[in-house]
Amino acid sequence: MKIIADLHTHTIASTHAYSTVHEMVKAASDKGLYAIAITDHGKAMPGAPGPYYFESLPIIPKDYLGVRVLKGMEANIINYDGALDCSEKLLNSLEWIVASMHTISLFEKPTVEKCTNAYLAMCENPNVNVLGHSGSEYFRYDYETVIKRCAQTSTLVEINNASFGFRKGSEECCKQIALLCKKHGARIVVDSDAHFLTKVGDVPNALKMLSEIDFPSELVVNSSVDNLKEYFKEKNIDI
Repeated sequence: MKIIADLHTHTIASTHAYSTVHEMVKAASDKGLYAIAITDHGKAMPGAPGPYYFESLPIIPKDYLGVRVLKGMEANIINYDGALDCSEKLLNSLEWIVASMHTISLFEKPTVEKCTNAYLAMCENPNVNVLGHSGSEYFRYDYETVIKRCAQTSTLVEINNASFGFRKGSEECCKQIALLCKKHGARIVVDSDAHFLTKVGDVPNALKMLSEIDFPSELVVNSSVDNLKEYFKEKNIDI
């Protein structure tokens, strides 16, 4: 299996990432990717860009250097009721929303019940495409309940390659999540979470784990152009 799109990446606008939009798209082009999503952090992350940055993303061509460039955000889940750190108007204006939990933007101690509630709320939010790096051990949730609902609502579950080295305990959690996605037919997306151009499209640990559990490629939306275009059509995303 391979990926043909990297749908969770960050630029210098996030201030803890170190490449420009041009450099990230050029890296995707050099690697032969069909698409890339620019998903800088929402405002709850220290150093994140303001609303005007996201409102101005349409300045970037839809197709640049032969790559479909999706204008998006990694929105922060800021409470366990499922609130996000951006307005509904802004969410509606973007093409690709990854919703994630970060310790920096959630100050109340997590429990399995609280995290389950938050992720279930994301499944009901029509603006959310992806549950970002939900394999974090710190934000463990009722995998069975949430993954079932993801399958029912066409909410994508991210297998985040960066988590395997960066978030302690994530490898086993990601494997459990992937097995449940396979069981319930929930679609996934395999992303780099790249914060520098050399990491664009670089997802070896995630792909290795998926190979070990014989995960079906038809459930990986960015494993083929056809799979991705089918998802785009479902969500009325311009191909």
